Amino acid sequence: MSESESKGVEFILTLSCPDKPGIVYAVSSFLVQHSGNIIASQQYGEPDGGHFFMRVHFAVPQPGKSVAELVRDFTWVAEAFHMTWRLHDKSERIRTLLMVSQLGHCLNDLLFRWSVGSLPVEITVVVSNHDTFRDLTESYKLPFHHLPVTPETKPAAEARLMSLIDETQTELIVLARYMQILSPEVCKRVEGRMINIHHSFLPSFKGAKPYHQAHAKGVKLVGATAHYVTPDLDEGPIIEQDVIRVDHAYSPAKLTEAGRDVEARVLARAVASHAEHRVLLNGNRTVVLG
Repeated sequence: MSESESKGVEFILTLSCPDKPGIVYAVSSFLVQHSGNIIASQQYGEPDGGHFFMRVHFAVPQPGKSVAELVRDFTWVAEAFHMTWRLHDKSERIRTLLMVSQLGHCLNDLLFRWSVGSLPVEITVVVSNHDTFRDLTESYKLPFHHLPVTPETKPAAEARLMSLIDETQTELIVLARYMQILSPEVCKRVEGRMINIHHSFLPSFKGAKPYHQAHAKGVKLVGATAHYVTPDLDEGPIIEQDVIRVDHAYSPAKLTEAGRDVEARVLARAVASHAEHRVLLNGNRTVVLG
């Protein structure tokens, strides 16, 4: 018997609901009724008694029940506690579309992590408003779509983007330093499933050459922020952040290099957290269950 057969079929249940006694008991009872074995469980209850959040990674014996059957059977638990919830087959990787402009450090990092199996997604396509990274993308045997964007072509480019998302059944869109502002209509359609990365100087150093602005101000920390995209530019719920220390000896070029390193790491962690169903929305914030 293989290790996967001995473990059974694995699922991930995520939920949030108003906090009250009995939630963990009800979830555990459901798992017992379905011969479910908990592999990992994390939960968080807001200190003020507001909302409760939970992620359960569990397995049921082969052949087990399908996701549809488990969803049907869990519905009464969810309704009793007014849950917002999802149940996922752990073996199914999230179909992911990457977008990039002319800075390739995040794209290159994500493609490499995906190629060696350390990023648990299925990349469907790479989209760019420039042709710069066609060769890089195609070296990984992935399709590349060049969608130039000007004020005149933007509506058509966005319509083609949405068509590609539908055609490839993409569930997650990652802006790997895609430097075009997407319309509020597109942002609304993909809300909760589009992740962006940028430096963490905002709102202090907006616009062009933020690292040069930071150098001029003598900053001592360089960081990056990954967040979900909303119609409010760069203000969506934050998933992941990190910083590194710098000092007066860093030139603008060295600050930029350091910033790109931390951007790539933060974006990869954010994508992995989303792909592993660890991120639960809590209004304008997130709860990330590690």
